[in-house]
Amino acid sequence: MAIQPVSLRLSEARFGQFADALGASFERYGFAIVEDHGIDAGLIDRALSDAKAFFALPEVAKRRYVVPGAASQRGYTPFGIEAAKGAEHADLKEFWHVGREPDPAGRGLVNVWPEEAPGFRASVGGLYDAFDTLGGKLLAAIAVHLGLRSSHFDAAITGGDSILRLLHYPPVAGASPAIRAGAHEDINAITLLLGAEEAGLELLDRDGRWLAVNPEPSAVVVNIGDMLQRLTNHRLPSTTHRVVNPAPERRGVARYSMPFFVHFQPDYRIETLPGCVTADAPDRYPEPISARAYLAERLQEIRLA
Repeated sequence: MAIQPVSLRLSEARFGQFADALGASFERYGFAIVEDHGIDAGLIDRALSDAKAFFALPEVAKRRYVVPGAASQRGYTPFGIEAAKGAEHADLKEFWHVGREPDPAGRGLVNVWPEEAPGFRASVGGLYDAFDTLGGKLLAAIAVHLGLRSSHFDAAITGGDSILRLLHYPPVAGASPAIRAGAHEDINAITLLLGAEEAGLELLDRDGRWLAVNPEPSAVVVNIGDMLQRLTNHRLPSTTHRVVNPAPERRGVARYSMPFFVHFQPDYRIETLPGCVTADAPDRYPEPISARAYLAERLQEIRLA
């Protein structure tokens, strides 16, 4: 069984229909594939090109952009640092993080930008803004699917700690004991994924089978993260997924992708939605937790803090 793409090219009058289709895919798989998402293809291409240019720099140049004390939430994180929770081996990847700029009061982390890639700030910063807008639309649809007002999550994500990650998986050594990204669930509310010219993304279906997720290049893959799973009392599941090593004939080819992690603002209380608690589904999380505290716990588990 394959995930059927959902089109976002719908009039306002049919937004509920889109919300139902999106929500049904999330409830079944924890994943959805969204077509006609509205992010400019030229912007995507420029950001991907600038990401490739950065990752092609010598290691010593890239390490200039490691940001001490930021728990890898800004700038460069070298190859072999992050690992799936409980994994023996680190993932086979390096990445760059862009987040929201500090608010007028100076709260938040400052972004860094590589001097060696002159167009990087414009393209990657522009892609961050486009993803931020799309994430709000998708959360509005999720709210409608849950029987809430479309604006329900607006305040929760305004000023949120959303992160754009530029990922580079180098060619795989022949006998590597690890895979490109070990089996894991995402921490955040929802994740939006672009890029991934090379195959490898798989999700763990409810029957224990690994299913390949192979969208068209123009589509966005969207999945539920642990924060939204907790908020919805597992009605919307945060599905385990991984990025497996390529077939032998593709092991010499690098893989790039650009996930955007939609986060709630730090003080948001992750408290089970009343409409997601029933006699058959009692509240799994009677004690609320702030988005800030939840993120801090999880970053430690994956070796970033």
